[in-house]
Amino acid sequence: MDDAYAPTVASNPALRGLKDVAFGSVAGMMSKVFEHPFDLCKVRLQSQVMDQSARFNGPIDCLRQTFHKEGLRGLYRGLPAPIVGAMAENAALFLTYNELQVVIRRVQDIPASTPLSLGQLTIAAAGAGSVASFLLTPIELVKCKMQVQMLATETRSLLHAAATAATVPARPSFRDLQGPFSIIRSVVRQHGLRGLWLGHTGTFIRETGGGAAWFGSNEVVSSFLLDRLARKTDRPRAELSKKDLTWYQLAFAGACAGVAFNFALFPADSVKSAVQTEEELRPGSKTSIGQMAMKMWKKEGIRGFYAGCGVTVARAIPSNAMIFLIYDSLNSRFG
Repeated sequence: MDDAYAPTVASNPALRGLKDVAFGSVAGMMSKVFEHPFDLCKVRLQSQVMDQSARFNGPIDCLRQTFHKEGLRGLYRGLPAPIVGAMAENAALFLTYNELQVVIRRVQDIPASTPLSLGQLTIAAAGAGSVASFLLTPIELVKCKMQVQMLATETRSLLHAAATAATVPARPSFRDLQGPFSIIRSVVRQHGLRGLWLGHTGTFIRETGGGAAWFGSNEVVSSFLLDRLARKTDRPRAELSKKDLTWYQLAFAGACAGVAFNFALFPADSVKSAVQTEEELRPGSKTSIGQMAMKMWKKEGIRGFYAGCGVTVARAIPSNAMIFLIYDSLNSRFG
């Protein structure tokens, strides 16, 4: 198995780590700008599973309604948090993935010239995902809350109007909504620092299993492409690495990784999003990850766990193609 990301044990750890952080941050930031409207759509579809009646009929309807009611700015509501999150996530993933490979080599006395097995790479990938989950949970909490703010404000206005027979107030402007720092202060004030990690169990499960699927799929597809290249060019397989793949082959391997990550652990993400947006959309409710999973199962069955999965997998293809293409290209040029 071609562990092309694996640095040599003797290389400078500080420089190696700095490059991983820089390359991962650039890749994450650029992909997030592209995919954010689809992520917003996913969160809104996930958050309506426990509603008595659905606001949206599907991803296209969600995007259409959001653009019609909130404009382009509405589609990018909450973007700063996921940009920071994507930079932190990809930097942590690539850095930890590479460093855990170094640890595995040292513990098992594997020379740098010997590729790690798929099982060893999967262990490193799962460990990288678990580390990234601790950084991601607070960031995703803020992002999810911002993405449903307009829906929550509408719900409260309608309930107030129904209870008092008053006229339904006009839609609030974005200036009336909380920003990311205001949300952080509000969460800490009400729930303490621990409140920022609401829904962490779901994030941990998603990132640990998803990290294994993400890097594992990328390694499997890349290895397949390199095997084909070796046969086609009559070059020894051991001489080839990801640096020998074309840009579209790197993108294809990244796209496959994105599909594997998002589809494999999507139920955990759905439960996590429902828990993180519950305070806004269903005030007074406080449900644990396990309780929310049971409620969603009873209400919608397996379908409830995959609300928004189609649009998520669809946007994961170009988004993750960009991530791995950008990271691998930077790593080949400056690594």
